Amino acid sequence: MRLKKSKTTFLPGIVIPSLLFIVGTSVLSVIFPSQTEHYLSIVKNSLFQNFNWLYVLVVTLFVFFLLFLFISKYGNIKLGPNDAKPEFSFFSWVSMLFAAGMGIGLMYFSVAEPISHYADASLGNLSVQQRAKDAQLYTFFHWGIHAWAIYGVVGLSLAYFTYRYRLPLSLRSCFYPILKDKINGRAGDIVDMFALCSTFFGITTTLGFGVMQLCAGLVHIGLLPEVNFFYQVIIVLVIMAISILSATSGVTKGVKYLSQLNIIAAVLLLLFVLLCGPTTFLFGSLSEGIGYYINAFFSLTFNTHAYEPQRQEWFFNWTILYWAWWISWSPYVGLFIAKISKGRTIREFIGAVLLIPTLFNFLWMTFFGNSAIWLDQHEAQGNISAMVNQADLLLFKFFEYFPLSDIVSIFSLFIIFIFFVTSADSGIYVMNNISSNNAEHSPKWQLSFWGGMLAIVSLILLNAGGLQSLQTMTLITALPFAIIMLLFCYSLIRGLLIDAQYYDRPLSHATNSWSGALWKDRLESIVSYHEKKDINQHLFKIVKPALEELKLAFEEHGIIAKVESSLEQAPYYVEIKIQHENMADFIYGVRNESKTVSDYLRNEDNAPDISEKNTYVPHTYFGDNRAGYDIQYFTKNEMISDVLKHYERFMALSAEQRNELFLGQNLRELPE
Repeated sequence: MRLKKSKTTFLPGIVIPSLLFIVGTSVLSVIFPSQTEHYLSIVKNSLFQNFNWLYVLVVTLFVFFLLFLFISKYGNIKLGPNDAKPEFSFFSWVSMLFAAGMGIGLMYFSVAEPISHYADASLGNLSVQQRAKDAQLYTFFHWGIHAWAIYGVVGLSLAYFTYRYRLPLSLRSCFYPILKDKINGRAGDIVDMFALCSTFFGITTTLGFGVMQLCAGLVHIGLLPEVNFFYQVIIVLVIMAISILSATSGVTKGVKYLSQLNIIAAVLLLLFVLLCGPTTFLFGSLSEGIGYYINAFFSLTFNTHAYEPQRQEWFFNWTILYWAWWISWSPYVGLFIAKISKGRTIREFIGAVLLIPTLFNFLWMTFFGNSAIWLDQHEAQGNISAMVNQADLLLFKFFEYFPLSDIVSIFSLFIIFIFFVTSADSGIYVMNNISSNNAEHSPKWQLSFWGGMLAIVSLILLNAGGLQSLQTMTLITALPFAIIMLLFCYSLIRGLLIDAQYYDRPLSHATNSWSGALWKDRLESIVSYHEKKDINQHLFKIVKPALEELKLAFEEHGIIAKVESSLEQAPYYVEIKIQHENMADFIYGVRNESKTVSDYLRNEDNAPDISEKNTYVPHTYFGDNRAGYDIQYFTKNEMISDVLKHYERFMALSAEQRNELFLGQNLRELPE
């Protein structure tokens, strides 16, 4: 069916190829689930085994790249105009980025991952205490700064180019310093297609596997008689109905309020586990665990277990899989984080994105994971760790050792449900954003379309057993996107350098002495762009007479100066030189230099008429190789004054013994 332009903001060049790929992959996963999973797993395992070092390297670069920006002068740059204000309160902002980022994963892995590491025999023949400490350490590593650095790189790049450069909120915008206006062509469409498919696959697989956990929990507490497809259909339909309603109400309403509800409920559950669990042990293990993580940070960050073949399988199935999963989710999470971060400074963005969720994850994983390990050792007699292969039920089995276990399990199911809704509604919003290139006022049916697609595909794959194939496909796409993210970092650095130079650039040196006396002449010079011969005339009529007059004045004080020039052949210049025997020569020169004029200025109607690509300016240079500047606006007397300023500086520096290294260079011979 052909959609009228007036009724949709979808871009066919993005949406149609993406839907074809999504449907094609889903059909293969449904018709040939085992074969598709088999061949995709071969590809995934090959990538993990042969390029695990690359995953480690790129994630490490992302961490240190963001830390560099955090402490650098670029941290003061705002994500938006210099006077931009944040759209959301700090609490709302953190709630939304956290709920979209990994909220549902915390519920699923809060007990499952620490217990898995604790019970894994491949981690070595260690004492019970050391196994518990290592379980906490590896969980911190997988859910800490490294994970959020991946999201942070994409989110920061998007927010910067969207709000600072006023480009669309689209992954293609992150390539602007490299591709310029070509981002609006086919190359930009391909990047957005990649992001759209990655987001769809990530949310679909999470929705499918999460529904299995919800069903298992409802059966465990007796609210459902059994796990079957009918109940899974009902759960998916309810989740997607609420998600669509939330997404169509906008980020400032549904998504924000659900995220706030989510974080409040999660904190209440966290406090319950803390107060009813081994409280003193949990506080002590939190402090020790953070210290252990800090001490092991660099060894964990760079470790590929190349000398420990017995650890390779664990390394691939946990660390590398996590890095691939976070990377594959980063287009979705990054887009959403960028959407809600306008008005924040880069330092504020990095600090909040890296530290706040990381610290909360440490609290969460310590209180849940260490409580589970402590209970397994003291009360459960190993029954919790014995269920390590039943991750869907582990959380609810864990709550059996707490008071009011049924009520707490129901409350935890409510949190899981809301986490799913917030992940889905923000995902729907992001997919519509990508498919319309950030168009404003998209019709609500488009949001409903993506919600319906998520529900239909996840249910079909859930029924046919094809979810694992889709998850594997998502993990395979992570490596090429990691390379794309490195290009994001490069583009961001280029953009920040230009940004800093633009706002830090002072007024022209030649304008310091301006008054209103010659304003018409000044205006004439500003709006005029010169050819090479014009600047040679300036050197001949203004610069050379000024330097020759100054030469005579120096001689009156017993100082011999020379004026040299070349105005007939390149290089074109005029300079005054005072030679010394015991210290460096004083040189002040002006040369004819070419400058490239931007296409933007040349093509602007309401600007001076500039026909040539290059213009020419008189540019100073000095004997000590300091950077020069344009002096085209100087009068003859202003030229003389400028030379004297530099001569005064030269004499003041020469009077200081500590500057001998620079000023005594005439006495040193260069080595042969």
